[in-house]
Amino acid sequence: MFKTALPLAAFLLSLSAAQALAQCGGSFSDFVTGLKAEAQAKGHDADTVARFLAPVRQDPKVLAADRRQGVFTLDFTTFSRRLISQSRLDTGLAKAREWDAVFDRAETEYGVPRGILLAFWAFETDYGAFQGDFNTVNALVTLSHDCRRPDLFRPQVFHALTLFEAGDLDPATTTGAWAGEIGMVQMLPGDILENGVDGDGDGHVLLKTSVPDALLSGAKMLAHFGWRRGEPWLQEVTVPAEMDWRQSGIATALPVADWAAMGVRPRSGDWQGRGLSASLILPQGHKGPAFIAYPNFGRMFEWNQSFTYVLTAAYFATRLSGAPVFAPGNPDAGLDQEGMKRLQQKLAARGHDVGAIDGILGAGTRAAVQVEQARLGLPADAWPTAALLSRL
Repeated sequence: MFKTALPLAAFLLSLSAAQALAQCGGSFSDFVTGLKAEAQAKGHDADTVARFLAPVRQDPKVLAADRRQGVFTLDFTTFSRRLISQSRLDTGLAKAREWDAVFDRAETEYGVPRGILLAFWAFETDYGAFQGDFNTVNALVTLSHDCRRPDLFRPQVFHALTLFEAGDLDPATTTGAWAGEIGMVQMLPGDILENGVDGDGDGHVLLKTSVPDALLSGAKMLAHFGWRRGEPWLQEVTVPAEMDWRQSGIATALPVADWAAMGVRPRSGDWQGRGLSASLILPQGHKGPAFIAYPNFGRMFEWNQSFTYVLTAAYFATRLSGAPVFAPGNPDAGLDQEGMKRLQQKLAARGHDVGAIDGILGAGTRAAVQVEQARLGLPADAWPTAALLSRL
């Protein structure tokens, strides 16, 4: 049977990635020379390009940070307690009052509620207090030269050049995260060009120093990702002692009425999304905390692809909006990072696509765990335990 041809957009994307791979690595100075030539071929002024790239240096600390993301091996309860403190909650509520008019504008113009913006503002930079100290252009060029993900970072170099031409970035002094994100809500140069908002009317989009610019740009970007105005994103629930746990997980969406018929109940108040379809999220299995995730929850993965990070941000946004502290339950003990790696190896040996053997419970590993739990007659709640590892 013949395979169907790739859609044009997918073909061009794969072609772009292949071209980026072909242009990475080798001498760093030769690589920068190639960037200059490509920038001029794109129509940028030669003198401007030279000034933009004159201070650029390879940064080994960026590469080290790229390969060191162990925080995402933590379970949801541990991770959320590490990120959410009473002080961070109190500061968020104070910021909501201080910038009330800006948050109102964000919701009016883009449909994004203040709780969501506050959560990302808090987690990305602690409300702007620490925005990262990596030179932005050095980070982007270093990651473009590295052959791990050049297709992601090489275009950002040219987007940063465009910001430089607009007077919104200084290659010598602009700093941010190790991956090149800039400002209070940490946006890549391309996202700033596409979704940046001059919220304070000064003629520039300055996400490092202007709260209105940062918050409204973040709201516009979430709207661009498909945020649905007026709809909830996450709600804590309780689950019955027994149900078909194979229905749980972000890949399955059922009408809220179906979840209610199975015995799922809001932990406080009434259902927020009657008439919507939603997913049952059990981040630590059926004995741990439980949430109903509405369609807007999925839009948050466009901001960050870590399941634990997104769930924690979504939950913190509900806290900022008045929800109580979640019930941690009594989940079975999870696996440490080495145990997770052994589990991933066993799952991969059975033909499951778990991605890298990195000890991180990502979407691929969760899906594989759920399949194997069902096969072995265990509760198929996608939470890996020592019992599952032993059975495998």
